Amino acid sequence: RAKLKGVIKGQVRERVEEVTQLCSLEDVSRKIIGTLSKGYRQRVGLADAMVHEPELLILDEPTIGLDPKQIRSVRELIKSLGKKHTILLSTHILPEVEMTCSRVLIIHKGKIEASDTPSNVMKVVRSSALRLEIKAEEATAKEKLGALAGVDDVTVLGASDGWLRLELFAEKDHDIRDGVFDLIKREGWGLREMAPGKATLEEAFVELTQD
Repeated sequence: RAKLKGVIKGQVRERVEEVTQLCSLEDVSRKIIGTLSKGYRQRVGLADAMVHEPELLILDEPTIGLDPKQIRSVRELIKSLGKKHTILLSTHILPEVEMTCSRVLIIHKGKIEASDTPSNVMKVVRSSALRLEIKAEEATAKEKLGALAGVDDVTVLGASDGWLRLELFAEKDHDIRDGVFDLIKREGWGLREMAPGKATLEEAFVELTQD
């Protein structure tokens, strides 16, 4: 493959050894590719793609069909390759994009809807300020939490054994945590969880591509 891609004859052995080491293929270097696991075959494909030192590496769904251990391994390999190569990753597995990529482009019907860092793209989503699990009566809790300063909306996610799971949305630039905690303490409600909400790239994708 190195010869087919125009690697100079005197550099073939050196390049093959370099990509074999980079893709952690030393243990299987004497095996037939068809006998390897899918994870190792993906690594061989990456080594093949890199053997002639391309400026741009385009990967289309590189972890599809792999088990969780193989996915983690290939993901770490891609991140390490990104330090020396420009990598274009095409995928619909958006949690993978969050963990791997430094920049995101979301394309919908041929138009670029977003081009930025993952964290900036996720800012288009109205993310919940807090997720709560409290022991309180639903109507009362929703009314009193909704009346707090800075609270824009309260959504009930579910209830079990008297425990209520809620999602609170805050007005822009409002930190509502102190007010929520003071209310819970004042009302004597049980508190099992109070955690900051977090928007996901998947939510941003849906928000940006819906008609």
